[in-house]
Amino acid sequence: MDRLKVLVVDDESRMRKLVRDFLVKSNFDVLEAGDGEEALDIFYKEKDIALIILDVMMPKMDGWQVCREIRVNSKVPIIMLTARGDERDELQGFQLGVDEYISKPFSPKILVARVEAILRRTNQLGQEAALTCGGITVDKAAHRVIIDGKDVDLSYKEFELLTYFMENKGIALSREKILNNVWNYDYFGDARTIDTHVKKLRSKLGEEGNLIKTIWGMGYKMDETAE
Repeated sequence: MDRLKVLVVDDESRMRKLVRDFLVKSNFDVLEAGDGEEALDIFYKEKDIALIILDVMMPKMDGWQVCREIRVNSKVPIIMLTARGDERDELQGFQLGVDEYISKPFSPKILVARVEAILRRTNQLGQEAALTCGGITVDKAAHRVIIDGKDVDLSYKEFELLTYFMENKGIALSREKILNNVWNYDYFGDARTIDTHVKKLRSKLGEEGNLIKTIWGMGYKMDETAE
């Protein structure tokens, strides 16, 4: 399989190098741009960019402007990087069709994990035959969940929720992010509905339900490492 191209856009060369090095180690081809105008030039020149990592604060044209223009013509996955921790920025990003929103400073390993998770969800990165975490196996093609050789009966939404956790193993996920991805932006109720579904899911998974960790004040993370 050909290496997928990722466009990294940031006016700090040190930041671009850091991200590029980690992506290259994970077998991606990396293109770089130092400002928004250069990013658009590269994007329109290269027709097969799989994902864009886009900084918000840049000279000439900021990340929001770049995102708006790209979204007119393309649904390419976009991860926004920002030094701000403002919730309004995150909301604006999702309204513009941003797939992920990561605040600086961040772990490059987590960034790569999120890149891979998004590319799996958009079917650009080869799907694994089965997703595994601890004693849980999810067969997406057969729509089966297996623990200790036995099938676990889940509702459709519980299956989607578990699959999303498994695809983002080790990544802390906010309730809003879970709603956006599992409920596909069409749910307007209380984000706490996630808590109800997670409680039911944990119960059905038995002891393996402990793999779904609560991140207090934020959301959840699926992790098989000991705490």
